[in-house]
Amino acid sequence: MRRGRPGAQPRPGGTSPVVRAVPEERALAGLGPAAAERAGRPAGARAPEPEPQGGEAARMWHVTLSVSGAEAPLGEVRRALEQLAHDHPFLLTSRYAGDHAEIRYWEEARDLHDAAAVALRLWGEHRSSAQLPPWEIVGLEVIDRETYQQRVSRGHGPAPASPVGVHPFQ
Repeated sequence: MRRGRPGAQPRPGGTSPVVRAVPEERALAGLGPAAAERAGRPAGARAPEPEPQGGEAARMWHVTLSVSGAEAPLGEVRRALEQLAHDHPFLLTSRYAGDHAEIRYWEEARDLHDAAAVALRLWGEHRSSAQLPPWEIVGLEVIDRETYQQRVSRGHGPAPASPVGVHPFQ
């Protein structure tokens, strides 16, 4: 799984099956006649397109992870979230208070289950490296790009993260 950036386009193919006719040939451009012949093709011949590997193409998912726990000093919470963002630049924005925080980011994953699994591991796996507070995950929302865009265009759901970064709840 790769982590995506906001605004990045998902890989072509989505979740619909790939239907191909006979593979088109691709020219061996810039290799010249000798290289084409060594590849077992006459000069100017095209190499077959590689077939897509099994499984679905990755899609972009908007993740909102909410954590909560005992009161911690605001400076420590901010520093920990900044460290997490530094270690993992895929994080879009974090909002925090002394006893809770919300982390939002884009995840590239095959399906919702994979995106949710990565999100559920994020806090625990980086608790010691970023010195995160010993809070528990109390909420998780994972929605696909289309749903996110529909919500934003209708004025529902979380507005696009602006400004990006680590900020206190207002």
